Amino acid sequence: MAIVQIFGMPLSNYVWSTRIGCVEKGVDHELVNVRPHSPEINAIHPLGKMPAMKHGDIQLCESKAILSYIDAAFEGPALAPRDPVNAAKAEQWASLINTATDPAIMRAYVVPIVFAPGGQPDRAKIDAAVPAVEKQMDILDKAVAETGFLVGNSFSIPDMLLLPILAAASRFPESGAALAKRPNLQKYLQTHMARESVQKTAPPPPKG
Repeated sequence: MAIVQIFGMPLSNYVWSTRIGCVEKGVDHELVNVRPHSPEINAIHPLGKMPAMKHGDIQLCESKAILSYIDAAFEGPALAPRDPVNAAKAEQWASLINTATDPAIMRAYVVPIVFAPGGQPDRAKIDAAVPAVEKQMDILDKAVAETGFLVGNSFSIPDMLLLPILAAASRFPESGAALAKRPNLQKYLQTHMARESVQKTAPPPPKG
């Protein structure tokens, strides 16, 4: 049977999320290390973004869609809750992470540090992003306080989307300090970073 291929750079939080899902599900996969807008990704993603996925004749883009496919197409542990209420909550948190958490922490704060033109981060831009980082950390700290997961009592797709963001945030001064002030979120990160799926797929740390 065809192997699942994930296209994208290992440092991408969304590429990492999809790879975590593959290992959690017990699905063999191959990482094809290509940049955004490469021919391989452009052939699948209409906007040239990563990750993209091929599985035989199946082609998909967007991390949530890829993770949902992996969950539905293969036997193995569920990556998303099956009961209606928690299934809806998982969709809710996946949407919040993709539309609010990632833009605030990754796009506005981490990316300008890691990919600063000439290696010189724009301090004014980064400082302006910190209040939104703090707000997201507050929201997430409360969300994981009760069970140590975003939804219910198991590691699911929203956690797979969030964990790489927190791992990146922990490496930089302001976001790392914000994380350290939220004990529930700090424990959440430490606990789930030890998962086999996370350790097996972890990219090299970003510079900065």
